[in-house]
Amino acid sequence: MKTTAPKDLLERNVRWSQSVNERDPEFFPRLAAQQAPEYLWIGCSDSRVPANEILGMEPGEVFVHRNVANVVVHTDLNCLSVMQYAADVLRVKHVLVVGHYGCGGVRAAMRGARMGLIDNWLRHVADVRDRYRVRLSEIENEEERADRLCELNAMEQVLHVSETSVMQDAWQRGQDIAVHAWCYGLRDGLVRDLGLSVGRGDDPQDAYVAAIENLLR
Repeated sequence: MKTTAPKDLLERNVRWSQSVNERDPEFFPRLAAQQAPEYLWIGCSDSRVPANEILGMEPGEVFVHRNVANVVVHTDLNCLSVMQYAADVLRVKHVLVVGHYGCGGVRAAMRGARMGLIDNWLRHVADVRDRYRVRLSEIENEEERADRLCELNAMEQVLHVSETSVMQDAWQRGQDIAVHAWCYGLRDGLVRDLGLSVGRGDDPQDAYVAAIENLLR
């Protein structure tokens, strides 16, 4: 694959801006005036998983946080700050925790591969692997086993989101905001609902356990 020089990227940007202006002259003025997304997407940093394009939405319609393997850690101030801004300022209605099949980080955690500094980050995914080690070992195909871990990891992170002070405070003040577990397929471009949603008045642990039991049935 031929590498594109930064200068070429700038030229592509000019062409893109011109095409958008031709199609909708009010697009950029409208975009600059306000940011009012209803969705926070917490996904993987993988370059093949662009939130807006996957959802068929325009810039400004989805607030996005991405990291390797879409992990939510209670001490990650970056993620927590994004969540708080989304909930408190933007007043989003939905938090979408989106894993994706074929995730390199999840596969590395599945195999226990050593990759350097990132091993410490992927330890969070490995913890999910260890929690469901017996059920995962029942899946003979390695790719299918890794895909199941992608699903379990996304669901685990929904629980983590739901237990943060950000979400607990939002629900306590009566805010209508829900957290959902999804998984995206690179092979077909489709997003799958994993059957776990937590909203105001729900018990996160109960919802999590019920959804996991249904997934592993």
